[in-house]
Amino acid sequence: MTEHILFVDDEDCILEIAEAMFEQQGIRILTARNGEEALEKIESSEIAVIVSDHHMPGMMGLDLLSRIKVISPDTVKILMTGFADLETAIEAINRVEVFRFIVKPWENTQLVELVMDALKRYRLIKSIVKGDEAAMRSLVRALELKDPYTKGHSERVAEYALSIAGKLDLAAEDIKAIQYGSWLHDCGKIGVSENILNYEGPLDDAEIHIMRNHPMWGAEVARKARLSETIVNIILFHHERYDGKGYPSGLRDGKIPLEARIVAVTDIYDALTTERPYRKAYDKEKALQMLFSMKGSVLDPELVDLFSHIIKEENRLMETPAGSDG
Repeated sequence: MTEHILFVDDEDCILEIAEAMFEQQGIRILTARNGEEALEKIESSEIAVIVSDHHMPGMMGLDLLSRIKVISPDTVKILMTGFADLETAIEAINRVEVFRFIVKPWENTQLVELVMDALKRYRLIKSIVKGDEAAMRSLVRALELKDPYTKGHSERVAEYALSIAGKLDLAAEDIKAIQYGSWLHDCGKIGVSENILNYEGPLDDAEIHIMRNHPMWGAEVARKARLSETIVNIILFHHERYDGKGYPSGLRDGKIPLEARIVAVTDIYDALTTERPYRKAYDKEKALQMLFSMKGSVLDPELVDLFSHIIKEENRLMETPAGSDG
């Protein structure tokens, strides 16, 4: 890989542990013992992910990441600290846009997973910026491997959403935005642990909070990739509800962008018609009945009606024998 992972820590033993840990994964990382050395590495190499300690002599981790935000804005930033410091975490998120915040001593598997997710995020952003649709879709498929029950989900959501868009008088750029937004609507799950994604029981409050952050994390990926506001809005608002009880902003009915309302319908339909860890897949008829029960509460009533008509028409055509007048 041409891009690199950089660990920054003033303790040699920490860097040696990190090197050995990633070498076991077949990955060679770069290391730096202070902020100045890290900045030199940023200038001379493509750094995809930086994992920096916070409490270091000279330049503190937050200051280093703040400078990297300007020098290499696409580099994904992870901040480490020796103790849980909520104030530092909040500042890290708000000021330097850290991807994650991890407390030392770390758990090896957790840190490797975190860094690999950060690398996927970096590659996804780069593929979007380049306009490389094949790479983007490949990365979305790789993301779905974190949750095997969602294999092919994003592409099916896009197909369904485009069928709705085709019945509406939308501009070509809006239809393209719906396609991209559908592919990427769950890309914020890059930052959600597989343990949470694949957990078969009810999630606790902290896990629910993490899951409900994925639209905001995904929207941030889209903004960094300089995608259109329409695409950002699809990713950010596809879990809003028509009655205003959704997340992250509690928008209601017409205040939810149309494109996000379209993707919300098709996202739920595909979830209902595919198997999940906690239930079997519903057939199309049952799934449509469930969509109808959500009209005016979760989903836009007119879009549910339109989508139901599309699905029923497709079923009718599939059931009509070849050569029949119907």
